[in-house]
Amino acid sequence: MNSPACCKKGTGVRFPEKSKWMFHRRCCDGDATPEQTRQLLLEAAFNEMYRYGFQAASLSRILKNTGVTKGALYHHFSSKTELGYAVVEEIIATSIEEFWIKPLQASDNPIDTFTELMHRAAEETGAEMLRLGCPLNNLAQEMSPIDDGFRERLEQIYSAWREAIAAALKSAQQRGQVRSDVDPEQTAIFVLAALEGCVGSAKAAQSMDMLYACGNGLVHYLNGLRTEQGISHD
Repeated sequence: MNSPACCKKGTGVRFPEKSKWMFHRRCCDGDATPEQTRQLLLEAAFNEMYRYGFQAASLSRILKNTGVTKGALYHHFSSKTELGYAVVEEIIATSIEEFWIKPLQASDNPIDTFTELMHRAAEETGAEMLRLGCPLNNLAQEMSPIDDGFRERLEQIYSAWREAIAAALKSAQQRGQVRSDVDPEQTAIFVLAALEGCVGSAKAAQSMDMLYACGNGLVHYLNGLRTEQGISHD
């Protein structure tokens, strides 16, 4: 009897070289728990969607790469669309929260923190972003016009990200680090749009120079929001 688990012994998921966005979980040697199987499917589906987009993503390739049976897939997800929604909610949203939102929430100087995160993102995922772009923005461009379920879930991520930036700027204003004439909500909208635009422009040009030049322009803008007290002297 086939387990609803994942893989035949010795089968592995074959993904590109290590990066921030791509996952590399190997199938288990033996039976996996239902939770492990579900997570394996989510990670493989994310990789498939990131490479090809949601509409061109292939369930057959996902099953082939994981060794999971079709029955096990449909045990966890009733359709390709439900699988796609889960990728947005559980993979992409979690990644944005862990990489961008939580550090801002914990920061005592959000402009320094955001700048550091931009540098880290470029160092860790620059080559991948150059080739494939931002997973969140890719799906927003592809699916928002044609599927409200995707659009609403993606906007929830963007909204949480903007709110985190705005809240961090408000706190910095209260500490005297950011100018009082800065509108935190409007600035958050602009900063996030500029960040995504940098990635999109660099992808279109296939140019790391474009990525860094655009990023440096955004850093210059952020530095202009500081008060004298908010200038880092490290």
